[in-house]
Amino acid sequence: MLDLLAQYELSTTQWLLLAVCGTIVGMSKTGVAGVYNITLPILAIIFGGKDSTGILLPILLMADVFGVAYYNRAANWSYIWKIFPWAFAGVILGTWVGDSISDQWFNRLLAIVILLGIGIMLFMEFRKNKNVPDHWWFAGLMGLLAGFTTMVGNAAGPIMAVYLLAMRLPKNAYIGTQAWFFMLINLSKLPFHVFVWDTISPSSLVLDLSLLPAIGLGAIIGIWIIKHISDSVYRKFIIIVTILSTFLLFFK
Repeated sequence: MLDLLAQYELSTTQWLLLAVCGTIVGMSKTGVAGVYNITLPILAIIFGGKDSTGILLPILLMADVFGVAYYNRAANWSYIWKIFPWAFAGVILGTWVGDSISDQWFNRLLAIVILLGIGIMLFMEFRKNKNVPDHWWFAGLMGLLAGFTTMVGNAAGPIMAVYLLAMRLPKNAYIGTQAWFFMLINLSKLPFHVFVWDTISPSSLVLDLSLLPAIGLGAIIGIWIIKHISDSVYRKFIIIVTILSTFLLFFK
């Protein structure tokens, strides 16, 4: 196992950043929605755009287990099945696009996807009219966008937030529905990463497993934060840091 990890030749600083990323992903899956956007440009800078998506996916799946375990009874399955087929179509589209462009252009596409997600977050944060449409075509559009962005950059959180906001779900139902959706869509992405993009390998899986303690710690911290800290404080911090780190990725 140590030989597999040695292939990456990571510095101490990079290992610390990976541990922070694992903790942040764990936090995001137990209620601190959107916080893991910070990890996207960090991992892309360390591993490259496309390879970073294969590194992050198993981390997300391990964190999904914590989220589903804590909120499993709160999910509203009717909304999941309504959007999932469209999201899977978006995954297939994202797989084709990602396989057709260079890593340099993949980095830029990833940056654009992240900035799009931030734009949606800001739009929903500051618009006066909080109502959003809940028609079938809205689920289709959100599903395609969510599937495409989650395949290209694991960055569908803000888009799913808009969709679930339209369904007017209570807090726990919102978190539980989101947790189950991402568990299913992330599982559906695995074959494409393994057999089409070749971004998941035995060495990358060992690297991901080494971050499990950090993910578990983050899950516990996320539960505590949801109970004790104002939502507006962390949202503003996440938006600022994500914008800055995304510009680093875009011009890398």
